[in-house]
Amino acid sequence: MFRIGLLSDTHGFFDHRIADHFKGCDEIWHAGDVGDMEVIHGLARIAPVIAVHGNIDGHPVRSNYPAHQRHTREGLHIWMTHIGGYPGNYDYRVKPEIYTNPPGLFISGHSHILKVMPDKKHGFLHMNPGAAGRNGLHHVRTLIRFEVDQGRVVNVDVIELGSRSAGIL
Repeated sequence: MFRIGLLSDTHGFFDHRIADHFKGCDEIWHAGDVGDMEVIHGLARIAPVIAVHGNIDGHPVRSNYPAHQRHTREGLHIWMTHIGGYPGNYDYRVKPEIYTNPPGLFISGHSHILKVMPDKKHGFLHMNPGAAGRNGLHHVRTLIRFEVDQGRVVNVDVIELGSRSAGIL
């Protein structure tokens, strides 16, 4: 069993309460729009970080993290990217690959809208952790914590950090 902390769209803001929520995770995955490498450094103090860059990320983040991460954990093939869309509305940049080489778990950020939903047509799970930062149109900052066990996503927990202005330390 592999425990994951998933977040996106921090836009340079690191809420120190993330450490409590992701304590015990084997890895933390950041689905882009990191905003500042200090966010990555804060996350790395909790667990190893797998990340992709997003559309607002500058050279420091882009030079350390690709646009796409494809990897396998516990027999589950994962694809993480920032701008990916969701079942029935995939971004044109990922659509061909989704159809020809679908993952078991597709993760994207960008929309600031929390979604955990199956793609029934292509047989995989989609996750968007919403936004953990203060910038954007979202009202509540969110994270996802879950486990991967024998090729399946299990024990999914949605974590609300409060409003965009809460948790400023």
